[in-house]
Amino acid sequence: MRGTTVLPGTPSRAPREGELPVHRLEVPAPDALPFAMGTFDTIGPMSRASFPHRHTFHEIVHVTGGTGTHVVDLARWELRPPHLCVIAPGQVHHWDDARDLQGTVLLFTDDFLLDHPADRDLLRRISERPWLTLDEIAHARVARTIAELHDEYRRGEAGVETVLRALLHVLVVRAARLPATPAAAPARPGAVAEEFVRLAGRADHDLWSVRAYAERIGVTPGYLTEAVKAATGRTPSQLVRQARTHEAQRLLVKTDLTVRQVANRVGFADPAYFCRFFRREAGVSPGAFRRAAVHSERAG
Repeated sequence: MRGTTVLPGTPSRAPREGELPVHRLEVPAPDALPFAMGTFDTIGPMSRASFPHRHTFHEIVHVTGGTGTHVVDLARWELRPPHLCVIAPGQVHHWDDARDLQGTVLLFTDDFLLDHPADRDLLRRISERPWLTLDEIAHARVARTIAELHDEYRRGEAGVETVLRALLHVLVVRAARLPATPAAAPARPGAVAEEFVRLAGRADHDLWSVRAYAERIGVTPGYLTEAVKAATGRTPSQLVRQARTHEAQRLLVKTDLTVRQVANRVGFADPAYFCRFFRREAGVSPGAFRRAAVHSERAG
């Protein structure tokens, strides 16, 4: 797959509004194996990212300790280790209030599955039921296979690529045999509405459309609209307009930014359109609002 691996430090393209971050697998050299594994700590912060995102690669996570929730495609899976989790390229996931995560993370692209191409479809089928709870016997077997993988990966001896592919194939086939954990409940409408209100109340983001909020939360715009309207009696569009107006008012009063700069901060590329929007929502122009606020402060 094109563009699925990059060298460390390669800057990521900033996602457009409404898009989620898409992460590529970092490899130490252009000709390095499209495979990496380690603990949550050695893989790095992205292995336990708390914001929704996608990958261009497969991820298998063997969780042996920790608390919190893993959210995969809207389904919430509470941690009761040990678990095995399989995430396919393109799936949306993040960790929610995860603490003291322990275990092993395996990352690899489709290109790494050359010896066993059928594993690509097998992994995608497993990812449809991504959260597998392990009994004592299954956990011991998975742990042994992962320990062999890690030892082979660490040593890097002759033939390492072939051995890694063979051991990964064993892990994937055995994972496919495991019984699925009962499906987790999807995000409740109340929880979706609460998350929307929380995000809308923040001033440190650039979410200025209903679609962008829906994408960030991981639901469709229609689902978000129904959930928010049921909880608040108002539509997300109304609340987004309110949030933009309040943020613009704060910037006009508390900063020396120009009207053009304020417009840009709240998501308007065209200052004239921003002025029309502000007048419609606040009843006065941005300049008049700023002058009135300054006059009020001086009078007080």
